[in-house]
Amino acid sequence: MARRLAQLAALPVTQLRGVGPKYAEALERAFEIETVLDLLTHYPRRYIDRTNLQAIRDLRVGDEVMVMATVRRISGRRTRGARGRRPMALVTAEVADPSGGHLQVVFFNQGWRERQLPAGAECILFGKVTENRGRLQMANPLVDLVGTQTGKIVAVYPQSEKERLTSSDLSRWMTEVLERAGEFAEAVPEQVLDRLDLIDRTSAFRTVHLPETMGEATAARKRLVFDELLRVQLALVLRKRALERASTGLVHRIGPGPAGEPDLVSAFHERLSFPLTGAQRRAIAEIDADLAGPHPMHRLLQGDVGAGKTVVAVSALLVAVQNGHQGALMAPTEVLAEQHHLGIKALLEGFTIGDGGTSLFGERPLRVELLTNRVTPTERRRILEQLAAGDVDLLIGTHALIQEAVEFRSLGAVVIDEQHRFGVEQRAALRDKSGGEHTPDVLVMTATPIPRTAAMTVYGDLDVSVLDELPPGRTPIDTIWIRTPGDAEADDPAVAAAEAPVWDHVRTEVAAGRQAYVVCPLVDESEKLEVRSATDTFERLSAGELTGLRVGLLHGRVPSADKEVVMDQFRRRDLDVLVATTVIEVGVDVPNATVMVILDADRFGIAQLHQLRGRVGRGSATSRCYLVGAATTREAEERLAAMVRTTDGFELAEIDLDLRGEGTLMAERQKGRNDLKLASLRRDRVWVERAREVAFELVDADPQLADHPLLREEVDLFLGEDEADFLLKS
Repeated sequence: MARRLAQLAALPVTQLRGVGPKYAEALERAFEIETVLDLLTHYPRRYIDRTNLQAIRDLRVGDEVMVMATVRRISGRRTRGARGRRPMALVTAEVADPSGGHLQVVFFNQGWRERQLPAGAECILFGKVTENRGRLQMANPLVDLVGTQTGKIVAVYPQSEKERLTSSDLSRWMTEVLERAGEFAEAVPEQVLDRLDLIDRTSAFRTVHLPETMGEATAARKRLVFDELLRVQLALVLRKRALERASTGLVHRIGPGPAGEPDLVSAFHERLSFPLTGAQRRAIAEIDADLAGPHPMHRLLQGDVGAGKTVVAVSALLVAVQNGHQGALMAPTEVLAEQHHLGIKALLEGFTIGDGGTSLFGERPLRVELLTNRVTPTERRRILEQLAAGDVDLLIGTHALIQEAVEFRSLGAVVIDEQHRFGVEQRAALRDKSGGEHTPDVLVMTATPIPRTAAMTVYGDLDVSVLDELPPGRTPIDTIWIRTPGDAEADDPAVAAAEAPVWDHVRTEVAAGRQAYVVCPLVDESEKLEVRSATDTFERLSAGELTGLRVGLLHGRVPSADKEVVMDQFRRRDLDVLVATTVIEVGVDVPNATVMVILDADRFGIAQLHQLRGRVGRGSATSRCYLVGAATTREAEERLAAMVRTTDGFELAEIDLDLRGEGTLMAERQKGRNDLKLASLRRDRVWVERAREVAFELVDADPQLADHPLLREEVDLFLGEDEADFLLKS
């Protein structure tokens, strides 16, 4: 019978020849390998093509090369510590290859190499060729032990010197697994494999570990990548469809009613002082289709900084209101909630809705209220009473919205801003306050652009709408990187000289009636990170470069009431410059601010830098963002260079994914088996999309995968209930 992966998952690695308790413990500690399936999915990290190796006899001094050689002899000794230097371990080996060439290899302070490379060991060496006393030499090269593998292509596995597990050991055990497993059961329908030009599973496992050509290894990887991504997408789509079946949604009317009821959404759009962008119209149409359908909406709205997400959100909330329900918007901070309240209330000023005939005119003003922990007890009681009676149409607030005392008469639509700031339990708590048997429609928003493939995976249970164009009138932001010396203190003359043009520009803008932000990574000084604090920067600038200007300070440790006082002062232009930490990263909207100065910018990630830059350029005046930092690593340099190159948040998100990597989907997993081992959201973007298409195709035709029992078994095996829940929450 063909071998199922679940069968291999039930076999401990001690079933293999030569894997006793000690090796089993070493495999578990080093690689979280406990079962034969864990071992089988411990894939090669690279391949060596023997046909492309350099022959030792052809080496030249200065070449950086890879050679495969056999150790002829090796010895180690301790050197004397001359002239105050410490003694060190020196290991010297002589290696040779079939070309007849010999190479001396030396290792400094790597005494364990003498045990790793006994005479007769076959290894791959990569390093720079030098000369020592007329002999070719390689110092501290990278080493891979490959054993006596045959064939042109040699698989090189992740190794562990600490546990004394070599690529040769893993290759030997992998060969035994493949021989004893025989044929593998095929879980993916044949028509899917044919359509996507994928090889069968048996060939894939065999050739990913024992390829005859690099083409075979590539084809094997493609098939196994698809399997990994398909399992993840199936887990998400199964859960998404199950939630839709289990939830009773509201079928909302879109547009004017049959008895002449007004179309609030159209009236709202006509009242706007600017035309909707094509992206806004497209997103609103997608949301309307969800709202008119029988299933509760569960949609993610991605929009770059300033793309107009609020207008789209209000449009969705007004659909619920004109259908006789209420809407709620939950924001992560009081500052952002209050800002949303002010903005939305102004947008809807003068709107009226039917009151069911309780007044002489048959209508009343549309009510928008704010609920945060700063609302007085008297005001809070009033809001809650009117909310329960249905007299409040839109409620905007923080996590205060999900407190037990908050009751809606009929909550029809929920908007959650900056959704990554809220846990899934908080979102569910708001959704559960429907006031009836239905589940309200939910729109979650983020101003942090997410790469398409990451959104399809990390937010795979949500439908996704994207605002990928900015409204007309948004002025471009000029971004300049001010390089500072890498090892200099903040008060170093070289730093002061580099920053001087920045402070000159700030003073010029303030003189013209505009304002500026100065952002620091930390509140207090940290010797370990060697970055400037907001408090020290505030004092330094107030007494130095920005003396005479009205400078304010804002950071996370400022009490909420004081924080709002400072923000109000900045909004009213009573402050010229605001020195702050990333507390201003999201949502702060002061159109008069035209300069953003980010100190130690190399300490921030791309997403944060992009969010901070988005605090300016919100008015009609030209804005500028200064990135002040040294960028002592290649990644930091590429990050800042990307910020200078583009203001497109979605392009930056893709660059960020390429630079940082996608990490692990199961960040709090218990077993390594649940990670994507081969698939990469960066390299395999096209396969993420194909896997998602196939997952919908299979689940929509077979909701429980009853006709595909092997696929269902593998989804449960690799992504059990706990892991699927975590994936949806992460």
